[in-house]
Amino acid sequence: MSLPKIDPTSTNAWKKLQEHFQSMKQVHMKNLFAQDPNRANKLTLEWEDFYVDFSKNRLSEETLSLLFQLAKEVNLEVAIKSYFSGEKINETENRAVLHTALRTKKNDSISVDNEDVVPEVFEVKKQIEVFTNQILNGSRKGYTGKPFTDIVNIGIGGSDLGPSMVVSSLEFYKNHLNTHFVSNIDGDHVNEVIKKLNPETTLFVVVSKTFSTQETLTNAQTIKEWFLSKNFGTKQQDISKHFVAVSTNIKKAKHFGINQDNIFPIWNWVGGRYSLWSAVGLSISLSIGFENFSKLLLGANKMDTHFKTESFDKNLPVILALIGVWYNNFFKTETEVIVPYSQYLNKFSAYLQQSSMESNGKSVDRNGKAITYQTGSVIWGQPGTNSQHAFFQLIHQGTKLIPADFIGFSKSLHGNKEHQDKLISNFIAQTEALLSGKTKEVVLKELQKQNLSTEEINRILPYKVFDGNKPTNSIFINKLTPESLGKLIALYEHKIFVQGIIWNIYSFDQFGVELGKQLAGNILEKMKKNSFNNHDASTLNLLHYYKNLT
Repeated sequence: MSLPKIDPTSTNAWKKLQEHFQSMKQVHMKNLFAQDPNRANKLTLEWEDFYVDFSKNRLSEETLSLLFQLAKEVNLEVAIKSYFSGEKINETENRAVLHTALRTKKNDSISVDNEDVVPEVFEVKKQIEVFTNQILNGSRKGYTGKPFTDIVNIGIGGSDLGPSMVVSSLEFYKNHLNTHFVSNIDGDHVNEVIKKLNPETTLFVVVSKTFSTQETLTNAQTIKEWFLSKNFGTKQQDISKHFVAVSTNIKKAKHFGINQDNIFPIWNWVGGRYSLWSAVGLSISLSIGFENFSKLLLGANKMDTHFKTESFDKNLPVILALIGVWYNNFFKTETEVIVPYSQYLNKFSAYLQQSSMESNGKSVDRNGKAITYQTGSVIWGQPGTNSQHAFFQLIHQGTKLIPADFIGFSKSLHGNKEHQDKLISNFIAQTEALLSGKTKEVVLKELQKQNLSTEEINRILPYKVFDGNKPTNSIFINKLTPESLGKLIALYEHKIFVQGIIWNIYSFDQFGVELGKQLAGNILEKMKKNSFNNHDASTLNLLHYYKNLT
């Protein structure tokens, strides 16, 4: 069964939403709260340790009803079933999309090409568990017999962003190992990492599904040469003790020098940006221990169950996705900002940039036709309160409407309540300020108390007025744990999926990533030959400028 192929603009719900938007576009949220004293309770959901308040949005119950109708008219329910059942919904690449199978329960059964994939998933999990425990308890050692102290993950894209984000987010739970990430092909980057390492006690995890990614293999080769230059033992044996791979290409990994027993498989039904749940997450398991890695998977599985079984009106990923569609396609917003009030989540927004923008940055629909409406949003953000002292000025008083997700935790991990109270007071205050703003009358009273002249008051007054009416979702979670992080990541994964279904696009290919890589290979060959042709004038000038300086 293929995904539904329904142009959302052809649905009755879309047409009704367009009409409804005309009556909503100038409405101030303060008036919506005044009209309905129970609004906050109606537009808040509690699920497990999550409390999600979406009442501070420029929408009404009628808006939500029409959005739920839109979801039904594009057959979202059918799409969700296909998503979880192993059907090849990545039709452009003829693949199933089953990162959810990586965190499923052992007694579940999910088939791809009539073969149950769950047993193999648990075989790899066992391989990860055994390897992790051997590294952590010191029974697996480096070439000089010393236990490992450092792990270097070598990958790019999903092979870097996911593991790096999770390791950073769960730093509180880390063990004695120090985990590093090498991704950019920039030679300065890799050299800055390795200059701090002891080759005798460092394990390298090369993550490349095909073992052919240019950036990853270049970095791996540079590190391998550095390693051998420091090594006085039997070189091939030493490489096999210090390098492991996550790949489908066993032949190339073995040729690199990696022992077959140290090659962790991954499947073509796991997309790179959704792969942290697989053996791509080996560096996560090594950093926080397999037990915590399992809890991360458990949290994601709980969100999976919620998403596929809950009705749309109580379904967190569905509601957040539809609110995003409301702003993107009717208010014509172009960005969404993610602001986690936890420094641990400092890489979370960057992770979601790839997850969302690589998935839903499409301009051709599932019928092969050019799209006439907006699809993916630009995702960005930084942790609060840092972001308040950076880009919040634009959100509060700029000319753009920027929906925001605020993510916070009720309890701090180190138990400093004074700090946590100040942190969360900022979280809550910002959502209130974005809602209410500050009226001309309030600003006038404040200025009058400062004993300023009438002329000075009139001069400064316009600059201190805030219109408010800026939309936010507030996601409160009890505590940052491996399980709650798993839930949070899966929440956004499913939000992205729902939006792709609504927009009638294929969310799981990324052909846009490939073009630049292909051209880079072509240009690199010409650099080696010092012969350039068939390029536009600007590209030729850039090539000659670079070559003349090197």
